Amino acid sequence: MSSVRNSTRAVLVVTACALALSACAGNKKSKPRLAYEERPVELLYATGADRLDRRQWNQAVNYFQEVERQHPYSEWSRRAILMQAYAHYQGNDYAEAVGDADRFIQLYPGNPTAAYAHYIKAICYFEQIVDVNRDQAATGQALSALRDVVQRYPRTEYAADARLKIDMVNDQLAGKEMTIGRWYLRQGDTLAATNRFKTVVDRYQTTSHTPEALYRLVESYLTLGLMEEAKRNGAVLGYNYPGDPWYSDAYRLLTSKGLKPAVEPKAGGGRGIFRMPFRRDKDKTIQPPEATDPNAAVQASKGSDQRKIFSLPLGKKDEKLPPVEATPEPN
Repeated sequence: MSSVRNSTRAVLVVTACALALSACAGNKKSKPRLAYEERPVELLYATGADRLDRRQWNQAVNYFQEVERQHPYSEWSRRAILMQAYAHYQGNDYAEAVGDADRFIQLYPGNPTAAYAHYIKAICYFEQIVDVNRDQAATGQALSALRDVVQRYPRTEYAADARLKIDMVNDQLAGKEMTIGRWYLRQGDTLAATNRFKTVVDRYQTTSHTPEALYRLVESYLTLGLMEEAKRNGAVLGYNYPGDPWYSDAYRLLTSKGLKPAVEPKAGGGRGIFRMPFRRDKDKTIQPPEATDPNAAVQASKGSDQRKIFSLPLGKKDEKLPPVEATPEPN
């Protein structure tokens, strides 16, 4: 009898847990979806484009998803995937945007507009870069993806924009190394700091952090008693950045140790390398290629500045748009 009671009690406990879990799942806020209603594919696509023009990103995604759902094997469906990626990106939903881009690349790897999928994926990583005091995982992803765009499509406008952003990313990574190196110096771990500064000089020598990195190497090597290494890095700093304030500091420091460099600092000199500000500006992001151009990725590099974000070859601007009828997704 007691075994029956124990079994009944166990069943009740399991049932209660299942009900609690289902209740929690039911409380999750689900994204609204359009109520299913068959509509012409061109009208759905045109409405999604209209919502993008109005900066209504979530509604735009809904209509482009409907294009895929109702007309999965059409040309419009292929175009709609890129539009979803762009709308998700503009709405700061980077994970969804990357997912859309990956889906397009997997389904249509040889399509000319795959260039844009690679590009928008790289930009999503780029815009998730955080300040140098935090983890730089997204920075590494951004650098890899941006380089991929340059290697695959070197003569497109996507590659041109990617090159500018690669410079910003490298400056960010160099800044991270400098931040860690300075911290090691404050902790008295000069050898560890030296390794960080050498990384900046070796890997990121075209960034704005190079003059300071060379000065810190001079400073560190003097602390370690490596006079020849200090002189050598001071000479490199003076040869490349004779007017930089960091060289003036290195010159005074070396001279005070009896290691006066051959190159005199240039008076009134500014910073040796212009530091490109790290900016995230969605208005500067290249828009998706025109839907009517089958070779948009190739044509993008031919210099046309007047580009329409969306063409509506089959829709009419004065045609009545279908209403947004949002219904919650089933649990």
